[in-house]
Amino acid sequence: MSKRDYYDVLGQGKGANEEDLKKSYRKMAMKYHPDKLSDLNEAQQKMGKEKFMKVQEAYEAIKKERGLS
Repeated sequence: MSKRDYYDVLGQGKGANEEDLKKSYRKMAMKYHPDKLSDLNEAQQKMGKEKFMKVQEAYEAIKKERGLS
């Protein structure tokens, strides 16, 4: 995944500040967290879990790139 893709996953532009990135991450993590998807069918749960993992990967990559903790 490219740097631009990481920002797209979080629904933010490359110029987003740390607070906006964190808000987007938390919102998406809550939405796609596997515990929140238990009422869905197996295929939807799998897609949600994959999205959740992409959101985590994107946020961690952006934090690393920016030197954030």
